[in-house]
Amino acid sequence: MNLNKAFIIGNLTRDPEMRALPSGQPVANFGVATNRFWTKDGQQQKQAEFHNIVLFGRLAEIAKQYLAKGSIVFVEGRIQTRSWDGKDGQKKYRTEIVGERLQLGPRTGARVANFENNEPPKPAGPKAEPAEEIGTVNYDDDINPDEIPF
Repeated sequence: MNLNKAFIIGNLTRDPEMRALPSGQPVANFGVATNRFWTKDGQQQKQAEFHNIVLFGRLAEIAKQYLAKGSIVFVEGRIQTRSWDGKDGQKKYRTEIVGERLQLGPRTGARVANFENNEPPKPAGPKAEPAEEIGTVNYDDDINPDEIPF
C-alpha cells in the first residue's frame, strides 16, 4: 500500500504566476510558508518551511484570481519531485506539492471558499447544495481481527 498526500495551511510568499502548457491547460505556481513551533529548554522555538505549490486547470485560474502574497490558503495534494538539466549541465531537482484541492482563507466579510481540481466554484448561500455527510465509525461494535483484510 502506498500513500502520497500533503496538507498545507500557510501564507503565500509570492503572487501566483500563471502560464499555460502547450496543450493550453493553465498552470499556476506559488510558494507557501508554514511555521513549526516547539519548546526547547523552556523557550518557544519557531522555524519556517517554504513549499512550492503547482495547480492545474480551474484551480490555477482560481488561484490567480483570488490569491495574492500574504493570503492564507489550505492546499491538499501530492508531493512530486521533478528533474531537468540546468544551463550549466548539472541535474536540477525541485520538490513541489501538486494541488488537488484548494481552500481560500478568510477575508473580511467573506466566506471561506472551497474548490477541488477542475470543478467550478459552488454557489454560496441558501441555494447551495448541502455538504456531504461523512460516515462515522461506531467503536462500540465488536471488531474481529480475523475479518480485517490486511
